Amino acid sequence: MRPGDGETEWKVDGDLTIRGVTRPVTVDVEFLGGAIDPWGNQKIGFSGVVPEVNREDWELKWNAALETGGFLLSNKVRLEIEAELAKK
Repeated sequence: MRPGDGETEWKVDGDLTIRGVTRPVTVDVEFLGGAIDPWGNQKIGFSGVVPEVNREDWELKWNAALETGGFLLSNKVRLEIEAELAKK
């Protein structure tokens, strides 16, 4: 589906590679609109979110214990993506 077909939100399946480890993810994507910039270039914007991934699934295991207990980093993280595309 393309922007302008009446839909502004999609789920996009893809692969995320971090440090050589690839896993499937689903990104919730929202079309934010289009505009012409001051130089006459057509641009469109998108926002995307992967609501929750376990960073250890990508072998990101570094962490640090806090003096008050617990750890510095959570295993579950939210990925947010902002993209602007320009027509050539």
